[in-house]
Amino acid sequence: MSTAQVNGIELGYDDVGAGDALVLVHGHPFDRTMWQPQIDHFSQAGYRVIAPDLRGYGRSTTAPAEQPAEQPAEQPAEQPAEQPAEQPAKTTLDVFARDVEALLDCLELHRVVLGGLSMGGQIVMECHRLFPERIRGLVLADTSPVAETPEGRIGRNRLADRLLGEGIGGYAEEVLPKMVAPATITGQPEVAAHVLTMMRNTAPEGAAAALRGRAERPGYEDSLSRAAVPALVVVGSEDEFTPVSGARLLHRIVPGATLAVIDGAGHLPTLERPTEFSAVLSDFLESIPHTVPRER
Repeated sequence: MSTAQVNGIELGYDDVGAGDALVLVHGHPFDRTMWQPQIDHFSQAGYRVIAPDLRGYGRSTTAPAEQPAEQPAEQPAEQPAEQPAEQPAKTTLDVFARDVEALLDCLELHRVVLGGLSMGGQIVMECHRLFPERIRGLVLADTSPVAETPEGRIGRNRLADRLLGEGIGGYAEEVLPKMVAPATITGQPEVAAHVLTMMRNTAPEGAAAALRGRAERPGYEDSLSRAAVPALVVVGSEDEFTPVSGARLLHRIVPGATLAVIDGAGHLPTLERPTEFSAVLSDFLESIPHTVPRER
């Protein structure tokens, strides 16, 4: 693992292989190892694969807490200085996107194929909104382009409070059967264990800040409808969080996008069906003209 100082934090990331750059953004509440099968496969197939830990996740840090402004030295006794109310930490999608951009700058990568899953897919959509000129291909896996609903905002903020109050372990156990398909838990216990470990190892503070940020998530239908690069939409057939119907909507929005449904996978086809996911991604990458000569 390498590290980079970006936007006031230390960002951990893997940078493996050589060739055209493929940047992969993980979802919540995971880390860069959710892409390990793809990192291994594509770094050996002539691509340079970069997979960061988002701020507050994995080996990356969060920004230092802001200090309240100093109060005047003298205050009348009958009017004590009011202490500013402490605001809950919040990491919005544009903050994550600017971290990705800063990492590209550090690595001197001008244009990349950018992929993300779930929250990572929404960060990729935000990257496309902010700096589309740096993206030569989009991979949107198990994700949604629609704005957060009022009910969703309430739910995400409540969950953020819960994680800060009781830790992430109970939530991780509770949500595992939705993160992966039932057949994955029974037939691939090592994959289920990996997913559970990623969730348990996520700092509640980072997860809670991201949840509060996603509670303010905008819609990306307009910016995606003007996408001028190749795009791949992928979804697990058993995904409960972002079902196939949502992927079909995303497929219709993005001009010329390719849709792939990974049979038998839940919300994490990268780990549940890595061979099938990598095959779909490989076909997509091979359809994009290469900018770096391939090794023979």
